[in-house]
Amino acid sequence: MLALTFATGVVDAVGYLRLDQVFAGNMTGNVVILGMAATGSTELPVLGPCAALLSFLAGAAAAGRVLRTATPGWTRRCTVLLGGVGLTLAATAAGMAAAGLGVPATRALLASTLALAMGAQAATARHLGVKDVTTVVVTSTLTGLAADSRLGTARGQGALRRGGAVALITLGAAAGAALCQLHEAAAVALAALITLTATTLGPTATPPPQPSPTTSTPALARTAARADDAAHTPA
Repeated sequence: MLALTFATGVVDAVGYLRLDQVFAGNMTGNVVILGMAATGSTELPVLGPCAALLSFLAGAAAAGRVLRTATPGWTRRCTVLLGGVGLTLAATAAGMAAAGLGVPATRALLASTLALAMGAQAATARHLGVKDVTTVVVTSTLTGLAADSRLGTARGQGALRRGGAVALITLGAAAGAALCQLHEAAAVALAALITLTATTLGPTATPPPQPSPTTSTPALARTAARADDAAHTPA
């Protein structure tokens, strides 16, 4: 999840710097941009943030549908979804390299594909349930880090994980901005590589969920039989 958080930083840097100030993962940013643009007194983009927001919701909804009946923890469905995220990022990088970013509609389309991938990633991360690591934003992570610090409740729970998430999304954004100087496709390709690597290692690094002890089927049958006999026994 921390590796995916780094990849999100890369993707959001590309979206903001090369795709008309569009966030692919941080939907709060897009909503705020649209709110400011609604006044008509700014030159902020509208098409890109709208397309990214709708695509993010579509990706999250699709992943939610796939995971609706999935068992807790990392399952094959998680692997398929995150693998799809990585392949979508790779395809987007190829599209950037081939088509370029000269046309506003092309930039909006590329931002939409990035947001679609981030929506699916966010929903999968939500299913996996690593506390305070949503992979797409760090607002709740920063809240928990500060609230549980010595200046807050002094619990100190998860400080290393939370701090790592904040540091990695920052480093990812820096790496994305640096690679954009070379080519934005290189930055998205890096995010795709990281995502596919995390997808490959995820099943081996995550212990399978332990089934809760349940009553055996024969025991259930005997219990049901005794209940039936008791129900039909004259008072």
